[in-house]
Amino acid sequence: MILLTGGAGYIGTHVCIALLDAGFDVVVIDNLCNSNRAALERVEAICGRPLAFCCDDIRNEDAIYHVLRTYGVTAVIHLAGLKAVGDSNVHPMTYYDNNVVGTMRLVSAMKRADVKTLVFSSSATVYGAPAYLPLDERHPLAPTNPYGRTKLFIEEMLKDLHRSEDDWRIGILRYFNPAGAHESGLIGEDPIGVPNNLVPLVAQVAIGKRAKLRIWGDDYDTPDGTGIRDFIHVVDLAAGHLSVLRHLEQPGVFTVNLGTGSGSSVLEVVRAFEAASGRSIPYEIAERRTGDVAICCADPTFAQRTLDWKSARSLAQMCADHWHWQLMNPDGYRHV
Repeated sequence: MILLTGGAGYIGTHVCIALLDAGFDVVVIDNLCNSNRAALERVEAICGRPLAFCCDDIRNEDAIYHVLRTYGVTAVIHLAGLKAVGDSNVHPMTYYDNNVVGTMRLVSAMKRADVKTLVFSSSATVYGAPAYLPLDERHPLAPTNPYGRTKLFIEEMLKDLHRSEDDWRIGILRYFNPAGAHESGLIGEDPIGVPNNLVPLVAQVAIGKRAKLRIWGDDYDTPDGTGIRDFIHVVDLAAGHLSVLRHLEQPGVFTVNLGTGSGSSVLEVVRAFEAASGRSIPYEIAERRTGDVAICCADPTFAQRTLDWKSARSLAQMCADHWHWQLMNPDGYRHV
């Protein structure tokens, strides 16, 4: 049995599918602060298998411990966390409480239950401004916002945990930019309020929820002047979790990038989404945002060599799958 924290969210639901399709049993803990129970019902419909669900918070150590013992959990995939960079600048203490304190409580419950296999959802934001490209796992770590610092502090905390108790098996996954949706169109990214990610914003313009897209800067040192990011299909990202979980056969701490190794500019994403949707995406250029970098792109060599994992889906597929989700669910899960 695998415990999935934050399993009702965008990435969590896709990881649920990967686990269920691989034959694992799954129990999800999610406080639904930025997700919807209906997403898990759709996961069950896609997979034709049930999963267990507990509506609770990772900061509730006793509740976590009860779930670990009741369901006979053998490993935890930890996805629960607040993740908006801008919001973390406004409410840093909320991020430290939810992300760092929450992980401390989760680990404490795991220790009590003698469950010592953990896959942690980290982020490429731990790298900060690139000193060189592409970014490999040896790149210096210097996050530039509270969200990224919570991820880095958790990484260091987990390494210290292993140093003190060397029978832990810990995988740290540094995500780049997840995009796309499940091919069924039944689950996808459903942000509350203004999306933090580019592709949902573009999709909302395409479907008419927003009049135009705002592009932050067109004077970067890139071929078309707009920022370049490494977009990875969420289904490929979910498969990476499964590969890491299977890799954790021996005690240790394992850190790996999950990205494609190639970047796409904002305007390239706009053109790809126009092709996928058959609709025009109006946009305006605004001044650069503070802290944004020109290019952020992964070196996925270590994952390919060690896990035999690599991304398989293109930017065109990401846009097509997200558009399918958007058309089937114009109001996300909220109309359910």
